[in-house]
Parts: sequence; structure tokens; C-alpha cells
Amino acid sequence: MSDLYNDIEPNVIDDEMVQKAIEEQCPEDIRKLAKREGINFKDVTELQLSFRNILQIDNLWQFENLTKLQLDNNIIEKIEALESLVHLVWLDLSFNNIEVIEGLDTLVKLQDLSLSNNRISKIEHMDALQELQIFSIGKNNLTTLEDVIYLRRFKKLRTLNLMGNPLCDDERYTPFVVAYLPDLVYLDFRLVSDTTREAAVLKYQDFTELLEHEEAQALAQLEEEQAKQKELEYHKAAFVEYLNGSFLFDSMYAEDTETAKLASLPGVGDLQEAYRKEFVLVCENLFNYGLQEYEKREAEVSDFYESLHEALTANQQEGRKLILDFENRNKRRLDEIHNASSYDIADSKRDEYREDILQLSDALMALEMLIADQLEELIKDFKSNIAVIASTFIENVKGMMTQCRDLENRHHEELLEISITTLEKSLKNKLDEDLPADVQMLFVDKNTIVNAVNASHGIRLLKIDKRESDILSNIYRWQTSVTEKAVQNEIDRNRERIREIVQYIDNLQEELDNLEITEPMV
Repeated sequence: MSDLYNDIEPNVIDDEMVQKAIEEQCPEDIRKLAKREGINFKDVTELQLSFRNILQIDNLWQFENLTKLQLDNNIIEKIEALESLVHLVWLDLSFNNIEVIEGLDTLVKLQDLSLSNNRISKIEHMDALQELQIFSIGKNNLTTLEDVIYLRRFKKLRTLNLMGNPLCDDERYTPFVVAYLPDLVYLDFRLVSDTTREAAVLKYQDFTELLEHEEAQALAQLEEEQAKQKELEYHKAAFVEYLNGSFLFDSMYAEDTETAKLASLPGVGDLQEAYRKEFVLVCENLFNYGLQEYEKREAEVSDFYESLHEALTANQQEGRKLILDFENRNKRRLDEIHNASSYDIADSKRDEYREDILQLSDALMALEMLIADQLEELIKDFKSNIAVIASTFIENVKGMMTQCRDLENRHHEELLEISITTLEKSLKNKLDEDLPADVQMLFVDKNTIVNAVNASHGIRLLKIDKRESDILSNIYRWQTSVTEKAVQNEIDRNRERIREIVQYIDNLQEELDNLEITEPMV
């Protein structure tokens, strides 16, 4: 057990430790090379850090491509600092001093997890491990048999080891686990027999059927929520989220306490309902328009990159043809140089080859200049098309939001008229019924009621303005982002292609320069 190491100085994981561990894993020839040239931690896929008296997990962030990690037989107390190991498939933390299962949220590819011989008392915090197939948590402090039900969420789990936990002493242990985890193949290193499975299923059938029903309901609810979230993300991408209904209208009144008080005035209820109906209709028109424009934007971007791909593919094929033709000549040239009957002839052939290399360089560079000019025109047209799409969208959004403001202004005027009329009747004691006490406070004089109605009007206009500003900001950002990305991608591509050509030509010239010409023996 890890307690045996408590009289030894605890260690932390550092570069020296992992460097040594990696070297120990390597064959002798690779080990010597690693010592001489160093090790790129990003290239390491397996790491064994067993029996090193490690107290704390740390400094593993560089191993971003690690798939197998052994940290067994140490004195680790906490599962932590594993966030960057997103490709981990196999993790062994057995024989440590861990008390809580945690810190595994990013390990979504994990298939095999060993936590045996620790101090864990509850199976929890593993929801992200949907690829889990093998789970070993024997010889811990698990006491509650019902905690095993948590493992039902891992649909790929086939091998489970719980041996040595207090819950194993429960006479119900084996049938309970097998019944609640019906897809298990191995339990505590033994194959689950058909007889055991059938008896277990029959014994707990009533309980498992109820649980399955509850799980089905929970799954349906989750799928519904996920569908709604996916739909919302689509609406956000179209910049018209929450415009398919009364969301904006309701938000305008969420902070408007004064208007709520005026709802009791004669005629205000009908006025409010008519206003709401017209306002929501404009919002829904904007929503539907936004979705249509989103599809147009996506189509424009897709068409652009398709055209880009076609142009690049044709250019690359032409470039490959140039290189292939050259390499066919290259082999013949080299043979001619090697087999030349005299030094002068060989030297002449080498000059011809050098000229051939220069011609290839010029041809490849000319081809790159051609595609660069072609893509520049494509991008120019793309930017123009995007600008038209964005400006059209902006113009129409402004028009629809103006409709919303016009509706608000008209409603405000009508509400103000009703309020002033009500005030006049109140002052003359001609109201058909008494106003509620909180409303009467607004009808002290004309200035009070006018200020209250105007303040509410201002709040609603600000909400409309804010929503319009958000939509316009989003389309501006999208326009900038999509065009700048196209430009930057082409700059990066052009630089990389020129670098490739220069490197290729340099290699050819170096190969030629290193070619020794000897005088043929007579």
C-alpha cells in the first residue's frame, strides 16, 4: 500500500522526473538519442510514474497527446492537474491516498480507469466519462450498495471490480450489481454467467423497471433541452435569438413598474393587448427574415470556399505536374553526370541541370503568383458580396426596428391621452369607480402622471434600441471576421507555399552542389 512510503520524502512531478521516466521506458538505442537530443513531451503517448512517492499531481500539461498514464503506488491525495490530458484512454491511480473522485471532467476519451486501493467512500463526479469500459475501484471505503446505481450512466461499461469494499459483504451484493448493471460482462474478475444474470434480473425486476422508466423520462427531458439549446444556438448565429415571440416585448415591461399600475385605467387593457399583438408580429417578421439571411450568408461563405478549393486544386495539380516532369528529367540528368566520359562533359551536364532547377523555380513561383492573383480576385469579390449581404441585412433590420419604435411612440401617445383624461375626470370626481391606492398616487397633478408615463416610454425605447444595437454589432463583427479570416488564410497559404518552393529548390541545389565529379579512368 502507499502508506509504506510515508517514511520517504514526498515528491512532486517535475521535468527531471518525467524526463527520467520517459528515458526508462525507451529501448536502449532510443534512450541514448533522447539523452543527447532531448524529448519533446508532446510526442509522448505513454508515461509511467509508479513507485515514485509522488504526493501531488502537477506539471503534466505538456503531455497533451498522452493516452496512457500510470500514477499507481504513490501517496497522491487528490486527483488534479489532468485537465490538458484530453486524449487519455488509460489511467491508473491505484494504491494512493485518494478520498474523493474528482478532476476527471475533461477526460472524455477515458476507457480504462483504476482507483483501487485508495480511501474513496462514494462513486461520483464521473459523468463526463461516457467512453468508460473498465472501472476498477476495489479495496476502497464504499459502504452503500445503492451507490452502484450511479454506474448505470456508463453504457459502455463491461468490466467492474468492487472487490474488497465493505459493500461486498452485503448478501445482496452480486445479484444487485448484476441486475442494476445488466450489460456487465465481468464483475470482480469473474465472468457474469447467464444463470446469475437471469436470477438477478428476476429478483430486482420491479425496481429496475421503475428505474428504467424514470431514466427514459429524464433522457427525453434532456434530449428536449438539448434540442432547444441547439435551436437557440442556431437563432444566435442568425442574430435573432428570442425574437420568435413576445420575449422583447415582455422585457420592455419587466422593469416598468409604473405602466403596470396604469393597466387598471379604462381602455388601457385593450390598448396594451393591441400593441402587444402588433409588436410581436414585427418581431416575428424580423426573426423569420433573420433566419433566411443567415442561410444566405452561410451559402455565400460555402460557395466562396468551394471556389477557392477548386482553384487551389487545379493549381496544385499543375505544380505537381511540373515537379514530376522535372524529377523524371532529374534522374536522367544525374545518370548523365555520373556516366559522363570526361570531367568537362560532366561539368557541362551539371550546369544544364542547374539551369533546369532555376527554370523549375521560376515556373513554380510563376504558378504561385498566378494563383495568388486569382485568389486575390476571388477574395475581392467575396468581400464585395459580403458587404452587400451585410448592408442589406442592416437596412432591413433598421426598418423593422423603426416599426417597433413607431408602435411604441403611438402606444405612448394613446396611453398618455388616456392618463390625462383619467386625471381630469378624477379631479372632477367623474370616474365611474375609484382608482387603486397606488394608482391614485400618480394622479396628483398633470406633471406627475406625464413624468411617469414618459419615464416608462423611455425605458421601453431603450430596450428597443439595445436590441437593435446588438443585432447590428453582431452583423458588423461577422462581416469583419469572415472577410479578415479569408484574407489571413490566403496570406498564410501564400507564405507557406513560397517557403515550400524555396526549401525544395534549395534541397535540389544542395544535392547538386554535393555531387562529386571525378575524372573517368582511362
